[in-house]
Amino acid sequence: MRFAATAWYAGLLLASTTPNASAQITVVRAGWLADVERGRLLERQAVVIDGERIVAVRPDTGAPPIGARVIDLTGFTVVPGLIDLHTHLTDLMSANPAAPLTRSGAQVAFDGVRNARATLLAGFTTVRDIGAWRVFSDAALRDAINDGTVPGPRMLVAGAYVTVSGGGGDVKGVAPDVQIPAEMRAGVANSADEVRMRVRELLGGGADYIKVIATGAVLTIGTTPGASEYSEAEIRAAVEEAEARGTFVAAHAHGAEGIKRAVRAGVRTIEHGSFLDDEGMELMLEHGTWLVADIWNGDYIEEIGRRDGWPEEFLRKNAETVDVQRAGFRKAVAAGVRVAYGTDAGVYPHGMNGRQLAVMVRFGMTPMRALRSATLDAAEAMGWRDRVGSIAPGKFADLVAIPGEGLGDMSAFGSVAFVMKDGVVIRTPTETTLPKED
Repeated sequence: MRFAATAWYAGLLLASTTPNASAQITVVRAGWLADVERGRLLERQAVVIDGERIVAVRPDTGAPPIGARVIDLTGFTVVPGLIDLHTHLTDLMSANPAAPLTRSGAQVAFDGVRNARATLLAGFTTVRDIGAWRVFSDAALRDAINDGTVPGPRMLVAGAYVTVSGGGGDVKGVAPDVQIPAEMRAGVANSADEVRMRVRELLGGGADYIKVIATGAVLTIGTTPGASEYSEAEIRAAVEEAEARGTFVAAHAHGAEGIKRAVRAGVRTIEHGSFLDDEGMELMLEHGTWLVADIWNGDYIEEIGRRDGWPEEFLRKNAETVDVQRAGFRKAVAAGVRVAYGTDAGVYPHGMNGRQLAVMVRFGMTPMRALRSATLDAAEAMGWRDRVGSIAPGKFADLVAIPGEGLGDMSAFGSVAFVMKDGVVIRTPTETTLPKED
């Protein structure tokens, strides 16, 4: 057999001739490649892929091996597969507060299939799904994606919301004599003991981690975003039960006091963080807590919610939180609080997740830090840094590309040109294969 560019190929021969190697090597030629681990942009790089894993990343200085599948992205900037830590793939916001009751379980399942596909096509190859109205509908979707039944991002799922009765994660907006299905109240808990019981049930039933509703919500009728709904002891009960089972808690927390209770209790991430104050920031820095702030969807709620007649209560609470949340986000970024990417996809149509990157730059992040928040930092926050989040040997071959050089226009991530997950091309502008030699 004759090989081209033996210096370029050094080391690849060993990887491609191991017993478990696939029949064909894929080489992605990147005009520019984002090295999020070192915070730099590299020119003319080649990413070598065997099966679902990256085996090498090196300068693109010679011809790839004969017979390799070559994907030419020399006119593009290639970044790791994107990660969204705050999605609701089996849900979609509606003007009707009782919307969860208007869709059957079968309809919800097909909604999830559609939403997962849209999310993957948008370049988000990994998500943390952070609560579903129908318990374990997210887990069923995760499993269907994992076994190849449907296309979608790999998922970490919460199963349901752990919430007080009538709180930010409870189904509202129905007459008092309407019986809410038990599967929509699987996480309702009104004491530390009940919290422990719900956490055990959710993790035992298929959830990967726990989502606690620590304060009221913008888009739940009859709740106040700034008001605490769980005590520190109740949140700690969830954290202890989760940690005993090797996992963690994410806390929905808008209000300043609710944020502080959650951080002191030991949650891993604060979701939303709308009224985050200086004391809360100091606590987050002390504990290493991640901030996952959905700072774009307030614009969507204002525009589309007002156009489509969403409840006035939703619009008022959105107006009361959006500017203060963004001011707190800017201050948290400057203070060095750990920030990971999360959008609350489901409030707006799935597949629009990438639009928030440009907004994060507008409110204090550099483009590279914003990208890192949606790749390596998000992977670390979910405990998956060993497998996703950067373009490096041993990690899943998850790649996304946008046209042109660099990260100067982050709005380009609102409509990406190329997506690969696990070495499989999902969306591509061009692809060629060199013929094999006899």
